Amino acid sequence: MNKKVNTALFILGATLINMVLIFLFILLFVIIVGMLFPEPSPGAAQLMFLLIFVLSLASSFLIYHKSMKWIARKVDMDKYFHPIFRSRRK
Repeated sequence: MNKKVNTALFILGATLINMVLIFLFILLFVIIVGMLFPEPSPGAAQLMFLLIFVLSLASSFLIYHKSMKWIARKVDMDKYFHPIFRSRRK
């Protein structure tokens, strides 16, 4: 496979993993909030779901960011992947 195919597959796989992480964090936070607040009022429930969504996005981004830094330290990205953004200076 060439660098462009590797890049496309990597982006596709990383996006899929990030979506799965978001889903798992939403599930985890819903379970935790459900245990802490068994029957919240409708207004509080809406606020909790909004907070759960934001927390799950932030948590998945944090894990994604840390794992990408770790992978970048272990693997020479320039060797396997095509650059997505190029410098405009020539």
